[in-house]
Amino acid sequence: MTHWTAVVNLIPQLPTLEEIVVWGGYVGLCAIIFSETGLLVGFFLPGDSLLVTAGLYAAATGKLDVELLIPLLILAAISGNAVGYLIGLRAGHALYNRPQSRFFRRDQLLKTREFYERYGGITIVMAQFMPFARTFAPVVAGIAEMKYRRFAMFNVGGAIGWITSMVLIGYYLGRSIPGIERHIEYVIAAVVFVSVLPLIYKYIQHRMKKQPATKE
Repeated sequence: MTHWTAVVNLIPQLPTLEEIVVWGGYVGLCAIIFSETGLLVGFFLPGDSLLVTAGLYAAATGKLDVELLIPLLILAAISGNAVGYLIGLRAGHALYNRPQSRFFRRDQLLKTREFYERYGGITIVMAQFMPFARTFAPVVAGIAEMKYRRFAMFNVGGAIGWITSMVLIGYYLGRSIPGIERHIEYVIAAVVFVSVLPLIYKYIQHRMKKQPATKE
């Protein structure tokens, strides 16, 4: 056990969300939101929980100004989505045939395409509130050659709704429940659960469709 403890201690510990917010500040938060929405390798980043944590931290410490934070993060999300759109527009359908790897989730790209084909442009708005989909929805829109003016309308609306709601949820929780920042893991767990509910619903729906109909 001593040897295992020594090995574990040698492994660098990943920063917590609170540490990311504290040390990253405005620049770090904007960089993460831009990466999650604009770079295909950003699908694993904790967008929802990070935004709520930033709101909680702003309410608890006052070291982040939500009136500045929200516009900055909205710009980061809009810019990231625009970059994702351009990647899809330039790379085209070749992305659908790109093999899956640790840094590229082809399965999520294909699922997002199915979602887009079903719901159209509103997917850009809905995907902002869905892990994985928010990374790939702008790319799919670019591949589908959606008119940029139309894409920009959905992009701006989705970014404003997502950033504002997530940050203010954390902020008002921090203002309404003193000391909640000391139990932030429960808040994050609730946010993660709510954010993956659409994925759980789609999975259950898919499984039910695959089950053979029972004969009466």
